[in-house]
Amino acid sequence: MKMHRILAEAASTIAKSVFREHKVLDHELATAFEENPKWGKRDRSFIAETVFEIARWRRALSFLVDSEETTALCAAQWVRMGYDIPEWWVYNGKTAEEMKAREAELSSQPRAVRESIPDWLDALGASELGDAWDAELAALNQRASIFLRVNTLRSTRPEVIAWLAGFQITATEVPGLPDALVLAPGKSLPKSLRLDGRVEIQDAGSQMIAPLVDPQPGERIIDACSGAGGKSLHLAALMKAEGRVFGMDIDSKKLVELERRARRANANKCISAKEITASTTADFANIADRLLIDAPCSGLGTLKRQPDLKWRLKPAAIDRLRGIQAELLENYTAMLKPGGRLVYATCSILPSENRAAIDKLLAGGNFTLLEERPVSPAATGYDGFYAAALVKNPA
Repeated sequence: MKMHRILAEAASTIAKSVFREHKVLDHELATAFEENPKWGKRDRSFIAETVFEIARWRRALSFLVDSEETTALCAAQWVRMGYDIPEWWVYNGKTAEEMKAREAELSSQPRAVRESIPDWLDALGASELGDAWDAELAALNQRASIFLRVNTLRSTRPEVIAWLAGFQITATEVPGLPDALVLAPGKSLPKSLRLDGRVEIQDAGSQMIAPLVDPQPGERIIDACSGAGGKSLHLAALMKAEGRVFGMDIDSKKLVELERRARRANANKCISAKEITASTTADFANIADRLLIDAPCSGLGTLKRQPDLKWRLKPAAIDRLRGIQAELLENYTAMLKPGGRLVYATCSILPSENRAAIDKLLAGGNFTLLEERPVSPAATGYDGFYAAALVKNPA
């Protein structure tokens, strides 16, 4: 494909906003595509691949081109993609031939450079995960597959596979996950199908969380950090929309989206959106048969699909998140009945956000651990998750 100057400049501009202004890559891409509706599928694919891979391999590319400027990083990435650098592309750094020669030297560089991660984050991962950090980090630098969850309130997995095939989209069953499908590498789901309600885009690791809650028809379930409701929808499907799922969040805008998704999924009679206020835990005290706390976290398990996150994260932010996690486990568990089931989950792979939080809860004597379910990107190819199921001891 011929490289068009306007597309090349757009990619560099987006990368600059991500690195210098700490903008969210997905949002910047969506805005650029919305503002330029004449860009075709290939145009959008070229821009997205360029900026995602620059975010993923920022430090390695910087080593290859001997520059940290986004124009130079773009040039280095295009060389990796097999393009010739256009004569009109101006940047400071190595030539394409010199970049290719430096590829051989990359393997001798420190891990943080090879795997393109901030030094502080590399040190943190190594201190918490030890020898496992190398494999997890390598897995998190792989491109993410697109997983779908079949909404069993609307369809079955075989029916969805046939439905997607009608649009020339091949979806394959994921072993061990009864509602999961995966698309072929590089394939995506058109917006019209995403909004149909028969499927939800949801990573395979994320699909392991709601079954651990084990919701039963007729029960009252609280999803205490529901956001836009991916796991609330899964919970409703597992209980066949019989009972009540309270999707709670402090962000009312996310709850509006939850209500939209619930209507599409035929789960609106089961799901109730509830904005969390100062009185919520008292209003819902001892109400829930089961409680899911999908806590705010570093998100380090999701780096393969949001590689820009590693450049936005700061040590102070992770410290703050650990405090929030402890606060949620201390306060939100008041909404769970004695004898009820609690599931605590994060999309982090750091033990300090996971088992350490559970150990602190267990030390209080009010809960008993039933099982843990860590999801390793290295072992599964999925996003990294952690979940623990506990029972609330009778008073």
